[in-house]
Amino acid sequence: MEPVIPDSVSPDTSAISLITERLRLRPLGPGDIDAVYAACQDPDIQRWTTIPSPYERQHAVDFIERMVPEMLRAGTNFVFAVEPVGGGPLLASVNAHSQTGVWEVGFWTVREHRGRGYTTEALRALVRWIFTDLGAERVEWRAEAGNEGSRAVALKAGFVLEGTLRAALLMKETTRDAWIGSLLPSDLGLPSRHPYLPSRP
Repeated sequence: MEPVIPDSVSPDTSAISLITERLRLRPLGPGDIDAVYAACQDPDIQRWTTIPSPYERQHAVDFIERMVPEMLRAGTNFVFAVEPVGGGPLLASVNAHSQTGVWEVGFWTVREHRGRGYTTEALRALVRWIFTDLGAERVEWRAEAGNEGSRAVALKAGFVLEGTLRAALLMKETTRDAWIGSLLPSDLGLPSRHPYLPSRP
């Protein structure tokens, strides 16, 4: 089932809500602090993402109460909580961020909710929103080379792997190789602002 994207969605408001068959994506808010803090105790999330390690409750407070609203106002990062459509626990978090005009996605899944396709479903809805509401012509996924879980989600969401970038990811004060993949509007049957002329093999 295709995600339902309200026509009135405005990227500069905290009222953004994306609905899929099973999920609701909404901006992280103060009510998520405890759930985010608990989820980020997972060693895998600390290992493969840029969050602080060890992760203290104050990190969650600062991120949700200060950083998320600031990035939302600036239009540089939209961070969503993923929850069951009828309400329930935090299942995952997905985000769309851009500092250079190219939109990129990031995500993590609460350990006990992995393996059920929630993050893939949320990521598909997020990417469609990036194309339709933010006007992107390309969306990128990047992860440290070796992050098989992230790559599996990206592939299931339709991303096309493009290769490995050397020293392209700064993680824990160390540059690391990054896998990169992309989605184009045409991959989802959506129009693009400019025609695309792919190279010939």
